[in-house]
Amino acid sequence: MMSDENKIINVEAFPVSYQEPTDHNRFRSVCLVKITAIDGQVGWGECCTYFPEASLAAAKIIDAFAEIVIAQNAFHIDKIWLQLNKHSWWYGPGIASLAISGIDIALWDLKGKILNTSVLDLLGGPVHAKLPAIASLHGTKKHIEEMAEEISAHTATGLHGAKVGFGKFGDANLGFDHARDVEFVEQVMDAMGADKSLMIDLGVNNFWDIPTAITRAKAFEDMGVAWLEEPLGNDDPEGYKALRDQTGIRIAYGEREWNARGIKRIVDTGTVDVVGLDPGRIEGITGFQKAAEICGLSRRQANAHNFSTAIVGAASQALSFANPACYLLELQPVYGPAQKDLVDKPIWHENGYVNMPTGPGLGIEINEDMVKSAIIK
Repeated sequence: MMSDENKIINVEAFPVSYQEPTDHNRFRSVCLVKITAIDGQVGWGECCTYFPEASLAAAKIIDAFAEIVIAQNAFHIDKIWLQLNKHSWWYGPGIASLAISGIDIALWDLKGKILNTSVLDLLGGPVHAKLPAIASLHGTKKHIEEMAEEISAHTATGLHGAKVGFGKFGDANLGFDHARDVEFVEQVMDAMGADKSLMIDLGVNNFWDIPTAITRAKAFEDMGVAWLEEPLGNDDPEGYKALRDQTGIRIAYGEREWNARGIKRIVDTGTVDVVGLDPGRIEGITGFQKAAEICGLSRRQANAHNFSTAIVGAASQALSFANPACYLLELQPVYGPAQKDLVDKPIWHENGYVNMPTGPGLGIEINEDMVKSAIIK
């Protein structure tokens, strides 16, 4: 028989918008989820939607999902996760996966709050004593020297390296010209120092055909780039096979998959070394766990796509400490309101190593006044 304090009485969706300094101060959007138990305990989750129309759509789906979730036992996370997947059989994956992600993260947070236990402990505890942190940012400035100085200033705080997005907003013009890209890598690596790693992430505004990707990958490999992310987009197994045959650089993709099945599909191609997983997209903490297990069994690195609010940050922190396939965690080196103001204890690092989670649930308390002030009208 279910104890009363575990009973879910409310599910709320909050589509919000905020400025993101590491994304050229653009307004970004997510849909936050609040789940309340009968004793007043609450858990928070996030749908990593990024665009206002997707946040509004996810909120509508969460409103419908609420009929399934309310009155259930907050501890029955797997059961609820399966029910939501079954219910959305016709219109999932996709936007349904985002909605499931937000609900699932909130349920894990709520369960931890009720039990006064951290999500990390609920996941079985840490398998890493220390977890290296790297900076995750975009190249946006016109002059390479300025970008190299900025990136090296971030890694000088102890961060073990940087992942830099090409083709983003701003004046960097990266990912379009071979010579400029090579010069950027040389200057950044020289400025950071030999003990730091550099990862390159190709953006959606760049388009490399297979010969271009091979040429760039060979050059980056020779310079010691740690991995090259989405050089052929998110879904081109034949192209990635051709790239794998021509270069030994580590290839990363996967963050745009919707569920563990999608991760298994790309892992089985043998063309990915570092698999991006976003708990706010891949059906929450439960979905991340399933996908990370596939990565671990296949000797692939799982890497949390931690580029959103402090809620996904806290979930990524716990998941990365708990999973043997996770070797590091990306942190945005400059926090905006969705990180430093949304919660009382945003995830950070000490001398380049991610802080261990503390406190019940995700270990964070949400500034609900800020959430309400940021709701999309």
